[in-house]
Amino acid sequence: MIPRYSRKEMTTIWEPETKFRIWFEIEAHAASAMAEIGIIPKEAADVIWEKGGKAEFDVARIDEIEREVKHDVIAFLTHLAEFVGDEARFIHQGLTSSDVLDTCFNVQLVKATDLLLADMDELLEVLKRRAMEHKDTVCVGRSHGIHAEPVTFGLKMAAAYAEFDRSKKRLLAAREEIATCALSGAVGTFANIDPRVEEYVAEKLGLAAEPVSTQVIPRDRHAMYFATLGVIASSIERLAIEVRHLQRTEVLEAEEYFSPGQKGSSAMPHKRNPILTENLTGLARLVRGYAFPAMENVALWHERDISHSSVERMIGPDATVTLDFALKRLTNVMDKLVVYPENCEKNMNKLGGLVHSQRVLLALTQAGVSREDSYRLVQRNAMKVWQEGKDFLTELLADEEVRAALSEQDLREKFNLDYHTKHVDTIFKRVFA
Repeated sequence: MIPRYSRKEMTTIWEPETKFRIWFEIEAHAASAMAEIGIIPKEAADVIWEKGGKAEFDVARIDEIEREVKHDVIAFLTHLAEFVGDEARFIHQGLTSSDVLDTCFNVQLVKATDLLLADMDELLEVLKRRAMEHKDTVCVGRSHGIHAEPVTFGLKMAAAYAEFDRSKKRLLAAREEIATCALSGAVGTFANIDPRVEEYVAEKLGLAAEPVSTQVIPRDRHAMYFATLGVIASSIERLAIEVRHLQRTEVLEAEEYFSPGQKGSSAMPHKRNPILTENLTGLARLVRGYAFPAMENVALWHERDISHSSVERMIGPDATVTLDFALKRLTNVMDKLVVYPENCEKNMNKLGGLVHSQRVLLALTQAGVSREDSYRLVQRNAMKVWQEGKDFLTELLADEEVRAALSEQDLREKFNLDYHTKHVDTIFKRVFA
């Protein structure tokens, strides 16, 4: 977690103080459940909650103990006993370390996901507003980076909205996938702990009891979770790259907001660079990179090993903190994005009407010309535009073979921009209904 790319709301979830507080709650809820079913005295559970609940866990003290015992959960339990006293012997009855570690990790991932879902809602709201604002702002569509046919800037935003709406649904599914609790003891058989304890703690923490835990919660859940974060990161990059291309000097249909006093280059005072979206491209690469080790964590030895542990201690915080920052940054970019309709129009006309070539092609075929000949006729005139800077409609009107099939009125009608935007409302209803 690098402060430059972190937000306090998310980093707090991963701070040691937060982790130890969750560990305590798991242990205390487990004690309450055991007291209810008569495994430990109710008075002991009350003391654990009272004294442990008031405790200010000392991270440095826990680290000191861990340096001696070489075990983080034992270090915590030893420190907790310093607050609780004699009743501490009833803590961690029948549990194993993974019960605490895995359940805590999933609690943290759920909390992180709730922040990411809130981020997603903010982004969707901005994308919808920009889509409506530019629903009828006509601009050229591009395939392979080359002018294709007209679209609208609003459609670009609607496409991004639909993509992130899908991402939100995936994230909700990932939240459900990861929201499980395991308190099943060594090798997951409940030999020394009643399954009712797990059910009780799961309910208190807002989780579901893991159906089968082999001392650890199965890591296919985490693989799916981090893969989902990777897909969201890819969508962030897709929209960021769209902005970067549109901000190129020779395009300049849109650009990141350039604030008063902002400087783009230490050497060239004229520069206005797409630094935020370039940053988002880099951050997306990182988040995607965390998905692969999560998938490798699925294959643990037998009932458990801890090869996954070091991985998750890094990718859990890093992936969620980075994605949270990236979503917030993207929302800000899109909220303040400057769009230039006049440049959209200028670029649309840069190739002398070639964006209407398909309409002419189809009109020729409908007039009785074979598709092969129609394509030849249209391409013959289109190449004059590419190579000689001619006007497409003028060349078509002067082509005797074309005129033999289509009248001047027929040809001029094929250059009507409204034809390309007639179904924009239909698409918007599909996206925003």
